[in-house]
Amino acid sequence: MTDPHGCAFDGCCPRRNTGVRLIDPRMPELARCLTLFRYVQAVTGGPVARIDQAGSYAVPTLRGEPFAVRPGTITLRLDAERVSTAVVAREEGSVLVRLLDGEGRTAHEGRLLSDGDRLLAGLARTVEAGAVPGEASRARATPDEEASRAPEASDGEAGSPARGTGTPVGGSAPVWEYGDQLAQLDAVLADGGVARRAAFGRYRGEHREVEAGLVSAVLDHVCSVGLPIGVAVFAPAAMQACAGRVHVTDRTVGGRVFAALADSSVEIDLADVRACHLVRSTAAHGPTSALELDDADGRCVAVLTQFGIVGEQVHRAWEDLTASLPDA
Repeated sequence: MTDPHGCAFDGCCPRRNTGVRLIDPRMPELARCLTLFRYVQAVTGGPVARIDQAGSYAVPTLRGEPFAVRPGTITLRLDAERVSTAVVAREEGSVLVRLLDGEGRTAHEGRLLSDGDRLLAGLARTVEAGAVPGEASRARATPDEEASRAPEASDGEAGSPARGTGTPVGGSAPVWEYGDQLAQLDAVLADGGVARRAAFGRYRGEHREVEAGLVSAVLDHVCSVGLPIGVAVFAPAAMQACAGRVHVTDRTVGGRVFAALADSSVEIDLADVRACHLVRSTAAHGPTSALELDDADGRCVAVLTQFGIVGEQVHRAWEDLTASLPDA
């Protein structure tokens, strides 16, 4: 007989004021869980940069896999080695799905906005009783799971997996030193880009430092002329990206910049951006520029660029704009 005071959907029943339930953080099980939800408010970032988008998840990708930003879906890229824990939590009437790294820092948070999604959260596969949270993410996937991880290539990919994630001949140099746009993004995802930035003098592509304050002017310009762009925001072990036209921008006296981009909102605290680097790397249309924003600890927190195939005119307009930016 069912306990009248219990609930099969632990963590989402209104009778439970609080509760946290560990779910399986391994891929592809985690991907299956996230893509169940139809209407989520997805947030990635920290105090310096943040992206917020409502919608449904595309299948998350991992470092080393193809990558595409598709309109109308929440695009996540994860470092599976560092996503240690995933939980469903109920807080003050809301149901949240959180991904945490090994240090307990939030990599990504999804707030479930519909009653149906809150019920589905109760069906997510839980971590075995007594398991250490990190053990699930370190467990080896089955061959069938490995085969299901990589999505099929598409015209919207940010980079080629062959160029972006291959091992250098002889293993003499990290892949980002000669890699494409996707290799640069994955290097940032690995550790915030700290190791890459420390050795950036060896990067074989074009790179220079520009004034961080110009980011606000860049966003204002692309908004006024209708030039679509892509934005990626990083948190420990996670990257969330969006692409499209900037509908509106705003800036506070304290230096916080806001942009409504496609169906996302992006917030950047320029006062806490220590440096901005313009980096060119190979992408779908050839060499493509990216504005990389670093925080006070030298970690890249956000990137403004063009993802995938955007059209020659858009690519040319973006390259003309970034080429016009003066050095710092």
